[in-house]
Amino acid sequence: MKPPGREPGFNTLLDLDGQVFVIDPNGAYWVKFVVHRVDPSPERPHGLDYSLTLHDAAGQRLAGFDNAHPIRKVSRGTRGRELARDHKHRLHAVRPYDFTDAATLLADFWTAVDNVLRERGILE
Repeated sequence: MKPPGREPGFNTLLDLDGQVFVIDPNGAYWVKFVVHRVDPSPERPHGLDYSLTLHDAAGQRLAGFDNAHPIRKVSRGTRGRELARDHKHRLHAVRPYDFTDAATLLADFWTAVDNVLRERGILE
């Protein structure tokens, strides 16, 4: 992992902090970005505290990527002893997310948004 602030997309992601975008013609779906620079730590080695979320008209989170709380990593042969900070939400399911850099995080988020909108018939 590159040092915080020295990889593509880091400043772009920080610039999105506080932004809310309506992303469909009917105004029913919107995304929200909360992004802050923090001192790198074992929990946030990339130096970011972030939450990128997609919501429906009722405000329900449909998809999101964040590192607000630890989740258990579950894999074969383990019982979830390892904790991950970076993770993704899809409705009520939560899975670890392997953060590589800010640009990839943004691309992965928009891919998840597109997938949900396609499933709901908003995108073709």
